[in-house]
Amino acid sequence: MTAEMTIAPILHRIGHRGRVAADLETLFTLHRAWREAVPYENLDIQLGRPISLDPDALFDKLVRRRRGGYCYEQNAGLAMLLRLAGFQVTMVEAGVMRAARGEAMWGNHNALLVDLDGRRWLADAGIGDGFVEPLLLHEGPQTQGNLTYRLERLDPDTWRFHHYPSGTITSYDFRLQPRGIADFAARSRELSTSAESTYVTTLMAARPTAGHTLVLLSRTLRQLGADGRTSRAIGDADEFARTLSTQFLVPLDDLGQSGVARLWEKTGTQDDLWRARVSDTT
Repeated sequence: MTAEMTIAPILHRIGHRGRVAADLETLFTLHRAWREAVPYENLDIQLGRPISLDPDALFDKLVRRRRGGYCYEQNAGLAMLLRLAGFQVTMVEAGVMRAARGEAMWGNHNALLVDLDGRRWLADAGIGDGFVEPLLLHEGPQTQGNLTYRLERLDPDTWRFHHYPSGTITSYDFRLQPRGIADFAARSRELSTSAESTYVTTLMAARPTAGHTLVLLSRTLRQLGADGRTSRAIGDADEFARTLSTQFLVPLDDLGQSGVARLWEKTGTQDDLWRARVSDTT
Protein backbone atom coordinates (compact mmCIF):
# COMPACT_ATOMS: atom_id res chain seq x y z
CA MET A 1 0.00 0.00 0.00
CA THR A 2 1.25 3.47 -0.83
CA ALA A 3 1.30 6.45 1.51
CA GLU A 4 -1.89 7.78 -0.11
CA MET A 5 -3.84 4.67 0.91
CA THR A 6 -5.02 5.76 4.34
CA ILE A 7 -8.06 4.58 6.19
CA ALA A 8 -9.92 7.92 6.27
CA PRO A 9 -11.08 7.94 2.62
CA ILE A 10 -12.14 4.28 2.86
CA LEU A 11 -14.20 4.98 5.97
CA HIS A 12 -15.78 7.92 4.16
CA ARG A 13 -16.45 5.66 1.18
CA ILE A 14 -18.42 3.16 3.28
CA GLY A 15 -20.11 5.80 5.43
CA HIS A 16 -18.47 4.80 8.71
CA ARG A 17 -18.19 7.65 11.22
CA GLY A 18 -17.76 5.73 14.46
CA ARG A 19 -14.81 4.44 16.40
CA VAL A 20 -12.20 2.19 14.81
CA ALA A 21 -10.26 -0.34 16.86
CA ALA A 22 -8.96 -3.84 16.27
CA ASP A 23 -11.85 -5.43 18.16
CA LEU A 24 -14.84 -7.61 17.34
CA GLU A 25 -17.36 -4.78 17.24
CA THR A 26 -15.31 -2.87 14.68
CA LEU A 27 -14.70 -5.99 12.59
CA PHE A 28 -18.42 -6.68 12.32
CA THR A 29 -19.26 -3.02 11.69
CA LEU A 30 -16.68 -2.52 8.95
CA HIS A 31 -17.53 -5.81 7.21
CA ARG A 32 -21.23 -4.94 7.16
CA ALA A 33 -20.60 -1.36 6.05
CA TRP A 34 -18.39 -2.51 3.17
CA ARG A 35 -20.94 -5.08 2.02
CA GLU A 36 -23.75 -2.55 2.03
CA ALA A 37 -21.85 0.35 0.42
CA VAL A 38 -19.56 -1.30 -2.17
CA PRO A 39 -21.62 -3.23 -4.74
CA TYR A 40 -20.61 -6.57 -6.15
CA GLU A 41 -20.56 -5.92 -9.92
CA ASN A 42 -18.80 -6.93 -13.14
CA LEU A 43 -19.67 -3.89 -15.26
CA ASP A 44 -16.07 -3.20 -16.34
CA ILE A 45 -15.80 -6.78 -17.58
CA GLN A 46 -19.02 -6.28 -19.54
CA LEU A 47 -17.56 -3.14 -21.10
CA GLY A 48 -14.30 -4.85 -22.03
CA ARG A 49 -12.28 -2.76 -19.59
CA PRO A 50 -9.24 -4.52 -18.08
CA ILE A 51 -9.42 -5.61 -14.44
CA SER A 52 -6.35 -4.64 -12.41
CA LEU A 53 -5.57 -6.14 -9.02
CA ASP A 54 -2.78 -3.62 -8.42
CA PRO A 55 -3.44 -1.97 -5.03
CA ASP A 56 -3.25 1.57 -6.44
CA ALA A 57 -5.74 0.71 -9.19
CA LEU A 58 -8.07 -0.97 -6.71
CA PHE A 59 -7.94 2.00 -4.35
CA ASP A 60 -8.73 4.33 -7.24
CA LYS A 61 -11.66 2.25 -8.48
CA LEU A 62 -13.26 1.17 -5.21
CA VAL A 63 -12.58 4.25 -3.09
CA ARG A 64 -11.95 7.36 -5.20
CA ARG A 65 -14.36 6.45 -8.02
CA ARG A 66 -16.83 4.74 -5.66
CA ARG A 67 -17.25 1.69 -7.86
CA GLY A 68 -17.67 -1.96 -6.91
CA GLY A 69 -16.06 -5.05 -8.31
CA TYR A 70 -16.09 -8.83 -8.42
CA CYS A 71 -14.61 -11.28 -5.93
CA TYR A 72 -10.89 -10.61 -6.27
CA GLU A 73 -11.40 -6.84 -6.26
CA GLN A 74 -13.90 -6.92 -3.41
CA ASN A 75 -11.80 -8.97 -1.05
CA ALA A 76 -8.59 -7.12 -1.86
CA GLY A 77 -10.38 -3.88 -0.99
CA LEU A 78 -11.88 -5.28 2.20
CA ALA A 79 -8.48 -6.66 3.22
CA MET A 80 -6.96 -3.22 2.68
CA LEU A 81 -9.56 -1.63 4.96
CA LEU A 82 -9.24 -4.21 7.73
CA ARG A 83 -5.44 -4.09 7.72
CA LEU A 84 -5.47 -0.30 7.93
CA ALA A 85 -7.84 -0.65 10.89
CA GLY A 86 -5.25 -2.82 12.64
CA PHE A 87 -6.56 -6.33 12.01
CA GLN A 88 -4.40 -9.35 11.20
CA VAL A 89 -5.76 -10.47 7.82
CA THR A 90 -4.79 -13.48 5.71
CA MET A 91 -5.99 -13.80 2.13
CA VAL A 92 -6.62 -17.41 1.08
CA GLU A 93 -7.46 -19.36 -2.05
CA ALA A 94 -11.01 -20.63 -2.52
CA GLY A 95 -12.97 -22.66 -5.03
CA VAL A 96 -16.63 -21.86 -5.63
CA MET A 97 -18.64 -25.01 -6.39
CA ARG A 98 -15.60 -27.28 -5.95
CA ALA A 99 -17.87 -29.80 -4.23
CA ALA A 100 -19.83 -30.27 -7.45
CA ARG A 101 -17.27 -29.46 -10.16
CA GLY A 102 -13.93 -30.64 -8.83
CA GLU A 103 -10.35 -29.47 -8.41
CA ALA A 104 -10.37 -27.13 -11.42
CA MET A 105 -12.46 -24.71 -9.36
CA TRP A 106 -9.56 -23.86 -7.04
CA GLY A 107 -8.54 -20.23 -7.44
CA ASN A 108 -11.82 -18.98 -8.91
CA HIS A 109 -12.43 -17.12 -5.64
CA ASN A 110 -10.49 -15.64 -2.75
CA ALA A 111 -11.51 -15.14 0.87
CA LEU A 112 -10.13 -13.58 4.04
CA LEU A 113 -9.28 -14.94 7.49
CA VAL A 114 -9.08 -12.52 10.40
CA ASP A 115 -7.28 -13.53 13.60
CA LEU A 116 -8.55 -11.73 16.69
CA ASP A 117 -8.20 -12.52 20.40
CA GLY A 118 -7.35 -16.17 19.82
CA ARG A 119 -10.20 -16.82 17.40
CA ARG A 120 -10.31 -16.85 13.61
CA TRP A 121 -13.08 -15.36 11.48
CA LEU A 122 -14.02 -15.87 7.83
CA ALA A 123 -14.58 -12.55 6.04
CA ASP A 124 -15.79 -12.31 2.45
CA ALA A 125 -17.29 -9.56 0.30
CA GLY A 126 -16.88 -11.49 -2.94
CA ILE A 127 -20.13 -13.47 -3.02
CA GLY A 128 -22.92 -11.19 -4.19
CA ASP A 129 -25.52 -12.57 -1.77
CA GLY A 130 -23.00 -13.80 0.80
CA PHE A 131 -22.95 -13.27 4.55
CA VAL A 132 -23.01 -9.67 5.73
CA GLU A 133 -20.96 -10.17 8.90
CA PRO A 134 -17.92 -12.43 9.43
CA LEU A 135 -18.39 -16.08 10.37
CA LEU A 136 -16.51 -17.68 13.24
CA LEU A 137 -14.23 -20.39 11.88
CA HIS A 138 -15.72 -23.39 13.60
CA GLU A 139 -17.83 -26.28 12.39
CA GLY A 140 -21.60 -26.02 12.39
CA PRO A 141 -24.42 -23.63 11.52
CA GLN A 142 -24.32 -19.87 12.09
CA THR A 143 -27.37 -17.64 11.72
CA GLN A 144 -27.43 -14.01 10.67
CA GLY A 145 -30.90 -12.48 10.66
CA ASN A 146 -33.15 -15.08 9.06
CA LEU A 147 -30.38 -16.79 7.07
CA THR A 148 -28.33 -19.77 8.22
CA TYR A 149 -24.89 -20.65 6.87
CA ARG A 150 -22.68 -23.60 7.80
CA LEU A 151 -18.94 -24.24 7.95
CA GLU A 152 -17.50 -27.73 7.58
CA ARG A 153 -13.89 -28.81 8.08
CA LEU A 154 -12.88 -31.17 5.28
CA ASP A 155 -9.31 -31.82 6.49
CA PRO A 156 -6.77 -29.99 8.69
CA ASP A 157 -6.12 -27.42 5.97
CA THR A 158 -9.40 -27.22 4.04
CA TRP A 159 -12.85 -25.88 4.95
CA ARG A 160 -16.19 -25.71 3.17
CA PHE A 161 -18.64 -22.82 3.40
CA HIS A 162 -22.26 -23.88 2.85
CA HIS A 163 -24.55 -21.10 1.65
CA TYR A 164 -28.17 -20.72 2.69
CA PRO A 165 -30.48 -23.01 0.67
CA SER A 166 -31.83 -20.50 -1.87
CA GLY A 167 -28.51 -18.68 -2.38
CA THR A 168 -26.77 -18.09 -5.70
CA ILE A 169 -24.21 -20.84 -4.98
CA THR A 170 -24.36 -23.94 -2.82
CA SER A 171 -20.84 -23.83 -1.36
CA TYR A 172 -17.20 -22.90 -1.72
CA ASP A 173 -14.07 -24.49 -0.30
CA PHE A 174 -11.07 -22.61 1.03
CA ARG A 175 -7.55 -23.47 2.13
CA LEU A 176 -5.71 -21.94 5.09
CA GLN A 177 -2.34 -21.18 3.41
CA PRO A 178 -1.68 -17.46 2.97
CA ARG A 179 -1.93 -16.04 -0.53
CA GLY A 180 -1.38 -12.55 -1.96
CA ILE A 181 -3.70 -10.76 -4.34
CA ALA A 182 -1.05 -11.05 -7.09
CA ASP A 183 -1.46 -14.83 -6.90
CA PHE A 184 -4.93 -14.42 -8.42
CA ALA A 185 -3.94 -12.15 -11.31
CA ALA A 186 -3.73 -14.87 -13.98
CA ARG A 187 -7.04 -16.45 -12.98
CA SER A 188 -8.66 -13.02 -12.90
CA ARG A 189 -7.48 -12.30 -16.44
CA GLU A 190 -8.94 -15.63 -17.55
CA LEU A 191 -12.30 -15.13 -15.85
CA SER A 192 -12.63 -11.53 -16.99
CA THR A 193 -11.80 -12.15 -20.67
CA SER A 194 -12.71 -15.70 -21.66
CA ALA A 195 -15.75 -15.98 -23.90
CA GLU A 196 -16.79 -19.01 -21.81
CA SER A 197 -16.70 -17.15 -18.50
CA THR A 198 -20.00 -16.35 -16.78
CA TYR A 199 -18.56 -12.95 -15.88
CA VAL A 200 -18.23 -12.22 -19.61
CA THR A 201 -21.53 -13.72 -20.72
CA THR A 202 -23.74 -12.25 -17.98
CA LEU A 203 -23.97 -8.80 -16.40
CA MET A 204 -24.07 -9.15 -12.62
CA ALA A 205 -24.63 -6.79 -9.73
CA ALA A 206 -25.62 -7.51 -6.13
CA ARG A 207 -26.08 -5.66 -2.87
CA PRO A 208 -27.54 -6.64 0.51
CA THR A 209 -30.30 -4.38 1.81
CA ALA A 210 -33.15 -4.57 4.33
CA GLY A 211 -32.84 -8.24 5.19
CA HIS A 212 -32.48 -9.53 1.65
CA THR A 213 -30.15 -9.22 -1.33
CA LEU A 214 -30.89 -7.55 -4.63
CA VAL A 215 -29.28 -9.29 -7.60
CA LEU A 216 -29.26 -8.01 -11.18
CA LEU A 217 -28.58 -10.61 -13.87
CA SER A 218 -28.64 -9.03 -17.34
CA ARG A 219 -32.13 -7.43 -17.38
CA THR A 220 -33.66 -9.47 -14.55
CA LEU A 221 -33.82 -7.98 -11.05
CA ARG A 222 -34.10 -10.58 -8.30
CA GLN A 223 -34.69 -10.35 -4.58
CA LEU A 224 -33.14 -13.23 -2.62
CA GLY A 225 -33.73 -14.22 0.98
CA ALA A 226 -34.73 -16.98 3.36
CA ASP A 227 -38.25 -17.02 1.91
CA GLY A 228 -36.97 -17.72 -1.61
CA ARG A 229 -36.66 -15.59 -4.73
CA THR A 230 -38.77 -13.07 -6.58
CA SER A 231 -37.85 -11.60 -9.95
CA ARG A 232 -38.98 -9.08 -12.51
CA ALA A 233 -37.69 -7.82 -15.83
CA ILE A 234 -36.21 -4.34 -16.25
CA GLY A 235 -38.51 -2.56 -18.68
CA ASP A 236 -36.38 -0.01 -20.51
CA ALA A 237 -33.01 1.74 -20.65
CA ASP A 238 -34.03 4.50 -18.24
CA GLU A 239 -35.16 2.00 -15.61
CA PHE A 240 -31.94 0.06 -16.15
CA ALA A 241 -29.85 3.17 -15.47
CA ARG A 242 -31.94 4.09 -12.41
CA THR A 243 -31.59 0.56 -11.06
CA LEU A 244 -27.80 0.61 -11.36
CA SER A 245 -27.64 4.03 -9.71
CA THR A 246 -30.21 3.77 -6.91
CA GLN A 247 -30.37 0.06 -6.08
CA PHE A 248 -26.70 -0.83 -6.66
CA LEU A 249 -25.09 2.56 -5.96
CA VAL A 250 -23.10 2.55 -9.21
CA PRO A 251 -21.94 6.07 -10.21
CA LEU A 252 -23.18 6.33 -13.78
CA ASP A 253 -20.68 9.06 -14.66
CA ASP A 254 -17.88 6.54 -14.17
CA LEU A 255 -19.49 4.28 -16.77
CA GLY A 256 -20.23 7.17 -19.11
CA GLN A 257 -23.44 7.68 -21.06
CA SER A 258 -22.18 5.51 -23.89
CA GLY A 259 -21.13 2.85 -21.38
CA VAL A 260 -24.59 2.63 -19.85
CA ALA A 261 -26.10 2.42 -23.34
CA ARG A 262 -23.70 -0.39 -24.29
CA LEU A 263 -24.60 -2.31 -21.15
CA TRP A 264 -28.30 -2.01 -21.90
CA GLU A 265 -27.74 -3.25 -25.44
CA LYS A 266 -25.57 -6.18 -24.29
CA THR A 267 -28.05 -7.30 -21.67
CA GLY A 268 -30.73 -7.58 -24.32
CA THR A 269 -28.58 -10.03 -26.26
CA GLN A 270 -27.83 -11.93 -23.05
CA ASP A 271 -31.53 -12.25 -22.26
CA ASP A 272 -32.24 -13.47 -25.80
CA LEU A 273 -29.55 -16.17 -25.49
CA TRP A 274 -30.90 -17.23 -22.10
CA ARG A 275 -34.42 -17.58 -23.49
CA ALA A 276 -33.08 -19.63 -26.40
CA ARG A 277 -31.27 -22.02 -24.04
CA VAL A 278 -34.42 -22.46 -21.96
CA SER A 279 -36.46 -23.09 -25.11
CA ASP A 280 -33.99 -25.73 -26.31
CA THR A 281 -34.34 -27.68 -23.04
CA THR A 282 -38.16 -27.68 -22.87
